[in-house]
Amino acid sequence: MRKTKHAARNGIASNSSRNAQRHYERYLALARAEALKGDRIAAENYFQHAEHYLRSMRENGAAPPLGGRS
Repeated sequence: MRKTKHAARNGIASNSSRNAQRHYERYLALARAEALKGDRIAAENYFQHAEHYLRSMRENGAAPPLGGRS
């Protein structure tokens, strides 16, 4: 816990949140593109990757609200 507080003060935690957000959006876009092409297996793989980054953002308190609207 001490390391986390130190990292947050130095801006490392916010950088991590930005990276998680970037990866989340990237994998979500890839999943949607594969779904549009009809490749359900590849789409599911990308959705699972996106979900991983969504969980990371929630742990850091930087996740978008559920349902996409506030």
